[in-house]
Amino acid sequence: MTLPEPATGRSDIVETEVGSVFVSNYPPYSAWSPSHLPALKKVLASAGDQNADLGLYVHIPFCRKRCKFCYFKVYTGKNSNEIKTYMAGLLKEVDTYASKPVFKDRPLRFVYFGGGTPSYLSVAQLRDLVSGLRKRFDWEQLEEFSFECEPGTLTKPKVYALKDLGVTRLSLGVENFDDEILSNNGRAHVTTEIDRVLPWIKDADFPMFNLDLIAGMVGETSEKWSKTIDRTIEVAPDSVTIYQMELPFNTVYSSAIRDGDDHEHFANWSTKRRWNQEAMERLEEAGYVRSSAYTMVKMEKKGRPFVYRDALWRGADMMGTGVASFSHVGGIHYQNLSSWGEYLETIDRGELPLQRALETSNEDRFIRQFILQMKLGELHVAHFVDKFGMNPVKKFEHELSQLRERDFLTFDDERIQLTMKGLMQVDTLLPNFYDAPYKGARYT
Repeated sequence: MTLPEPATGRSDIVETEVGSVFVSNYPPYSAWSPSHLPALKKVLASAGDQNADLGLYVHIPFCRKRCKFCYFKVYTGKNSNEIKTYMAGLLKEVDTYASKPVFKDRPLRFVYFGGGTPSYLSVAQLRDLVSGLRKRFDWEQLEEFSFECEPGTLTKPKVYALKDLGVTRLSLGVENFDDEILSNNGRAHVTTEIDRVLPWIKDADFPMFNLDLIAGMVGETSEKWSKTIDRTIEVAPDSVTIYQMELPFNTVYSSAIRDGDDHEHFANWSTKRRWNQEAMERLEEAGYVRSSAYTMVKMEKKGRPFVYRDALWRGADMMGTGVASFSHVGGIHYQNLSSWGEYLETIDRGELPLQRALETSNEDRFIRQFILQMKLGELHVAHFVDKFGMNPVKKFEHELSQLRERDFLTFDDERIQLTMKGLMQVDTLLPNFYDAPYKGARYT
């Protein structure tokens, strides 16, 4: 059997289509359902694997504006009282988790504040929230505290407060250094705000400062993209994460296309991959090395891992807190209620705000970790044999051989390594390894 070209239907001449996604989990979210919640509740009530790595994800769903390409659960009109209520709800949710046997008395290895815009919160709100979380879980063995920021929400006191609170990895959502592109795509910030905050971040001296870019935003040109790379190299962050513009179903752009707008505003996949590769090659010339299909890290920071990413891609447990957040424990994936009112009402009753779940098999977990670690660009066969008793080269020999013929990767009995061509479109390759029931299934 010959593999499709490529797995999601993209090719070098295909336009950016509605439904394209960044693969962040397996099995696909569309397979999750309320019918698996009883199995989850049994795991929560069990001792579980007390030696497994444990992390905490805190969803802060507030933004100044909703980006036109955003597919996350965010709110732009909540007032101060509503935000205060939500913060109290988060702590009540963590209280409930702390009482569950599967999490009780376990130390956290990593904490991640994502959004939305975590930096939307005031310094006082951040101090209260972090203090409350520390009282409920042991942070003494914490290796990483990651925090996402939008430039226009940062002040000098807030930057220094984040450092004082223990943030070790500050990620700044710059996306582009061109004001017209930022405005056209619905970003709230402008370049003067980026320029204002950079000296504060540098002076605060976070252990890891990451800068996010997106290749292929509406209005992008080769000349403008080159200038964005120039500016990024000039800023010299510790790491740079470069995404390619995707169009999941629930975005402003996707709605417009479904309503009859055409695709001419969006760079095709060939162009985005070329821009992405250009950025990685120029960053390499500037002293960076590849950390994944998306991230370049300064050579001197190469030894500092991205704990949140690496732990999750190797099966760590994670408590996802906040409206619509995602979690994983004991081989079961689950998601919180996605309605603001239902989320808060459920927490007020002293219950976890659970919406849907999926109990996975050993093979599911094997495939999940295999496809996610493919995004690192290289994986070692022995790890999977030791952990799962399954050899990915033997299981996927046919698929790997066909991808090798197309110059997407190389492999032998010890390791699998993606080529630059494979790295630039890794998310299109991963569905080739899905189990039969999930091939062709809607991702979300």
